[in-house]
Amino acid sequence: MLVSGSGIRMGFLFEFGAPKEPETPPAVEPVANAFPKIVGAEIAALTLGKRVAGDFYDSIRVGPQRILFGLLDVAGRYETNRLILTAAQKIFREGGMELFFDADVNESDAMNALSLRLNRGLMQAAGGVHSCPAFIACYHEKFGTLCYTNAGHTAGLLRDRTGIEELGSTGLPLGLFSHATADAPTVGMEKGAVLLLVSRGVVEGKCKDETVEDSEFGLERVKEHLRAQTAPHAQAIAESILRAVGEFSCEPVTPEDMTALCLVRTG
Repeated sequence: MLVSGSGIRMGFLFEFGAPKEPETPPAVEPVANAFPKIVGAEIAALTLGKRVAGDFYDSIRVGPQRILFGLLDVAGRYETNRLILTAAQKIFREGGMELFFDADVNESDAMNALSLRLNRGLMQAAGGVHSCPAFIACYHEKFGTLCYTNAGHTAGLLRDRTGIEELGSTGLPLGLFSHATADAPTVGMEKGAVLLLVSRGVVEGKCKDETVEDSEFGLERVKEHLRAQTAPHAQAIAESILRAVGEFSCEPVTPEDMTALCLVRTG
């Protein structure tokens, strides 16, 4: 089963009746925004199967010509890390709007500042060290550029006419050191270029067929499928990648989330 993000808003559920002993309020569910419309580009993300781990993606318009998006992989199981995910999402949205809104902002500086805020917020919410690999990027509609930071996450894959380039780690995972910084380079996306982000669960998807020599799906297989993909739309590309890893790894017994996020420059 493929599950996409929705525009459902977060909220609390309260029970009324006889007085009860004080209880811990239910955790606010982190919910991805409906993806914004982008001039000359499109973005989509999908998760394969039931959500059980710490994969979380979100995207928000942070200015007249900028779209901020990210894929996070918070360590631990979903039922125990929801508060951490919620804190990260709040910082991502509020910090993104504050740091990237100015038309003349230095995107690299803004990305570094956002990473620091996320770092500290994750540690505060977790009450200590809590690893969170993350790939966060800002796409500029007018220039077709992508400023990104890869904090210990699976490499992003950028496909264009010249081939596929790995956007590898530019720093340590978030949530480990409160003052850790990461580089935030900028790359151009030509018309037709595709950025694909996949979670660790995709790369580590294991085949149950003992005759297969390489039991993990691996980043190279992701590249092969991306290279062969001819679909022009972001959702179709993400769905194709997840279908491939699902068939490879026998999805019903997969123990980890498998998420794919795709950005396509269409014009």
